Amino acid sequence: MTSIKEVFREVHEKKIDLIWLQFTDMLGFPKLVEISSKMLPHAIENGIAFDGSSIEGFARIEESDMLLKLNPETFSILPWTLHNDIKIAKIVCDVYINENTPFEGDPRYRLKKVLQESEQKGYIMQNGVEEEFFLFKLKDGSPSTELVSMGSYFEMLPEDVGEKTRALIAKNLEEMGFEIETSHHEVSPSQHEIDFKYSDPITTADRIITFKIVAKTIALINGLYATFMPKPIFGVNGSGAHTNISLIDKNGKNLFFDESKEFELSQVARYFIGGIFKHIDAITAIANPTVNSYKRIVPGFEAPVYVSWAVKNRSTLIRVPQADERTKRIEFRSPDPTANPYLLFAVILKAGLDGIENSIEPGEPANEINIFEENSRNPYKFKTLPSTLKEAIE
Repeated sequence: MTSIKEVFREVHEKKIDLIWLQFTDMLGFPKLVEISSKMLPHAIENGIAFDGSSIEGFARIEESDMLLKLNPETFSILPWTLHNDIKIAKIVCDVYINENTPFEGDPRYRLKKVLQESEQKGYIMQNGVEEEFFLFKLKDGSPSTELVSMGSYFEMLPEDVGEKTRALIAKNLEEMGFEIETSHHEVSPSQHEIDFKYSDPITTADRIITFKIVAKTIALINGLYATFMPKPIFGVNGSGAHTNISLIDKNGKNLFFDESKEFELSQVARYFIGGIFKHIDAITAIANPTVNSYKRIVPGFEAPVYVSWAVKNRSTLIRVPQADERTKRIEFRSPDPTANPYLLFAVILKAGLDGIENSIEPGEPANEINIFEENSRNPYKFKTLPSTLKEAIE
């Protein structure tokens, strides 16, 4: 964790000129306010005022005065700017309506409240997200639909000409403190994935927003356009944001692991899955928040369509990967990269807690079947996910 003293030292030693103050609107779009590094001591002590009525989902004009309060522990330098005339760092902020009152509509605050509730009940959430994205060529400086490569899963050069850009994105993220686990070409042409180590949900959500900013920026520097649109190309797999979740107690014990149970999956984990299934329509409105999202979750493109779970089986909505006691988790496969990560993690956890508290069983696992083939034979066996955004929010 970075202290205020360490922040000031880094700013001085690296000759940082500007600080980006980062937060998100209700839809999950990153918002940035720039301040001079000379203003940093004042900003940390007093916050930075802004007009909340101009931010999607925040406030009406008659109650628009809001405050950004800085979290120095989230400080990081944007590495690609260190060779520029203007050197930039960033800090993630919380939104307040005055000096002492958090804004209830701040997505980051909503997640904090659910995490606090969960921890009071003895459950500490950990998670990680597998974010996929596409790279397209620029045409006359604007995004086009021209593919960078026709590579496929785990493709290497020369087919994957986007590899250099992906490697540069990963390198810059590492220099910002991310622990990169894997980086590779995905199934669809010009589709990529960079995975970073799991953490607590606030840190993971902060990193997802930062990751999107870095990916888009590095792509543009290299003459490409990075998009997190769920289904930018018809007829191929879309981009997902598979969300891996586990619960631990205050001593670090993994509450999803139980050696005595089938698949070494605890009853707590089963109830957590049951809670997600109970609230799946409402969760889908957050996990898949755009019209384009529903062009991805259709049969035939490795995206879940039916409400089901299994061990290892990738055709189900929730998969239980092969894992040891430390890494036992569930993988929720329907979310896509347009989801606001703060709200997504909040609704998943809230639903899971409901499942635990009310002992909601998820049903039997669909371990030995391909869900898509099974449901074509028996269309009433599994409930389907909402097929449109309208369906999800009704």
